[in-house]
Amino acid sequence: MLPTRASRALTSAVSCALALLGVGCVRQPIVSTDELPVHRVVVYRNGVAYFERAGHVDRDEVRFKMKQGEVGDFLATLAVMERGGSSVRAAAFPLKTEEDQEPADDEKPPPRTEDQKKGLETVVLSLDGKAHDLQVGYVAESPVWRPSYRLVVHDAGDAELQAWGIVENLSGEDWKNVKLSLIAGAPLAFQAQLGTPVIPPRPIVTDEGEVIAAVPRGETTLRQVDMPAPAPPPPPASAPAETAPAKDEAEGQAVQGLRGAGSGGGGGRRAAPKPARLHGADKKVASSTGPGTPGAPPMPAPMAEGYAQYAQPATPAVSPPRNLQSLAAVAAEGGSTRYDLPLPVTIPDKSATMVMLLSRRVSGEALFLYAPDGGVPDSSSHPFRVARFTNGSTGILERGPIAVFEDGAFLGQGMVDPLPPGATATVPFALERAIAVDLDRKYDEMGERVYKIENGQLTIERDSVTQTKYRLRNGGDKAAKVLVKHPRINGSRLASPPPGTEDNVGTSTALIPARIAANATADLVVDERVTMRRPADWFSVIADNAVKAYVADPKADAGAAQKLKAVWGVRDDIVKKSTEKAKLQQESETLSASTEETRRNLRAIEKNKTAEALRQKLTTRLAEAAARLDDLNRKIVELDSKLAELTVQFKEAIRDVNVVVAPSS
Repeated sequence: MLPTRASRALTSAVSCALALLGVGCVRQPIVSTDELPVHRVVVYRNGVAYFERAGHVDRDEVRFKMKQGEVGDFLATLAVMERGGSSVRAAAFPLKTEEDQEPADDEKPPPRTEDQKKGLETVVLSLDGKAHDLQVGYVAESPVWRPSYRLVVHDAGDAELQAWGIVENLSGEDWKNVKLSLIAGAPLAFQAQLGTPVIPPRPIVTDEGEVIAAVPRGETTLRQVDMPAPAPPPPPASAPAETAPAKDEAEGQAVQGLRGAGSGGGGGRRAAPKPARLHGADKKVASSTGPGTPGAPPMPAPMAEGYAQYAQPATPAVSPPRNLQSLAAVAAEGGSTRYDLPLPVTIPDKSATMVMLLSRRVSGEALFLYAPDGGVPDSSSHPFRVARFTNGSTGILERGPIAVFEDGAFLGQGMVDPLPPGATATVPFALERAIAVDLDRKYDEMGERVYKIENGQLTIERDSVTQTKYRLRNGGDKAAKVLVKHPRINGSRLASPPPGTEDNVGTSTALIPARIAANATADLVVDERVTMRRPADWFSVIADNAVKAYVADPKADAGAAQKLKAVWGVRDDIVKKSTEKAKLQQESETLSASTEETRRNLRAIEKNKTAEALRQKLTTRLAEAAARLDDLNRKIVELDSKLAELTVQFKEAIRDVNVVVAPSS
């Protein structure tokens, strides 16, 4: 026979299974109350939603039933407002203690209430009277809303962008005619456990006596003469009166609801909203602000203002799509984007709905992108077909799927990464095999520039050049525009990039455009340069080129350039005489070798009586060579003396030259 505790668990499981065969186990709401219906829901992308309940209460308390795991979040984010001010005395809730644990197997369990059987706890809001118009807001877990996009590409770089939001209701109750807002962001929202008692351990103090082993040191402030008294705090500034909206702006107002349902931070709080625009009509949306002085923490609006807003029907302006009421008012607040639907929606429990957030004409086109991807075979040889568009809205577009259409046909699907306002997305959706790409690279060092002259030392800049050549072949019968996603070398710069190049620093890539005629081949050369600095010999060709370029540069320091020009005359004389000396030395070495060979030949025929004529010829040659060697040695000595003088003169002159050039960009 099974133990008693196991028997109870088995009985519960069997009961639920039998119920599933019948009417099904009833799913309990996360938070429920009979007094206040759900009036507004704000869904985030971090697993929580802000719920606002509003209504008239004729009792001195409001009872909320919720799952045990939701008590902490409810208490941590609870915000209550009423016409004329808050009237809540306390929020009472039960605690689970050791006495509430299941009894031993031999004990009879106490009777359980229906709420206990369902695992529900009750939080009671005690009020100071019986007639109240209340607004209650709190945060509870909820599925994230998910975006989905459509892009219809037209001619001449024009496109139609639609954004939809998919909202799922798993709260356990129907959302009937609620004001719905979607937040494109994930503010910090943690699980609170305020409903769980916490008793921290305390230190044990003995009665053996306590002795302070060291005398603590105090702090002393010296008296100051004529010390000014602290200034009284300035009186609070009165809030400026709001300017009445113009007629055309008033027609586009969107209902905002409780101020606590915003996007600025965790717990569903938000800062005072900024003016937004209705997409497709460019009409400013007027947003009401909550009470309080400027700079005060955001608080929910009082009931008078809140219900006045709810009573005002929204009248959006008319532009494509025909019913602008299906579009949301968009506002960027606190680094997040907020979509407020102007009309109430109904989402039954355990169901989902898809609402249109915006429909807008944007800059967009369908083209090709060469971006090799290790997960896509053949992408190293062929480009992707891509949709490219600019986010022309005032808010960020969250990551989500996008369907692309052109000329009345479906082209494919891709994934849009988070896209800030004004940013451009390039979304691949297919591989184009009619275009082939191959590449080649070569490396070199080019250019020489003066970077610094200090203490007679020359430092120059040179460019380490990497040239990547893309060869694109178009086998189709139409001209093609291809964007090449080029991986950038760390620390390099693009030299003379083609017009339209987008250098994306954040991703270390560059998008470089190229056009290929039908059935043709085009070459695209990407030139990247990294600046290197190194010491240089004053008498090298690189130094000569760098200094002459600096002297000829109109942006160079005039005084330094004039000194360098004068010094460079001495340097050129040294180079000229050094070259002359090198030639003389070369001739001397060659003549010395020839003379030595002539002497060996004379010794070989010294005793040959029949070689008198040859001996005379070699003797004459040896005498002429000796005379020439003497002349060469004399000239070399003279040049050495002159070079020594010029070298000292050059070193002394170059010490007076100091140059520091701004680094090349």
